Amino acid sequence: MPLTDKKKITNDRYLSKFATKSIRIPKEIEEDLNTAAAHAGESVAGYIVNATRERMARDGFTPPDGDDSSPGE
Repeated sequence: MPLTDKKKITNDRYLSKFATKSIRIPKEIEEDLNTAAAHAGESVAGYIVNATRERMARDGFTPPDGDDSSPGE
């Protein structure tokens, strides 16, 4: 079923808020990652984003503008 013009516009507007990164997850941890994300009540993408933010904070990284409210939670 093709997208309506309005739906395509709203999809494009939503997706413009995100960057797309492709990562390869080792097969031996894929199930653990999926389980951990589900246990945390998050999508796998959300789990990875939150883990990345925690690691950046632990490493002392501060975004240049100090804004930590980017999409993806």
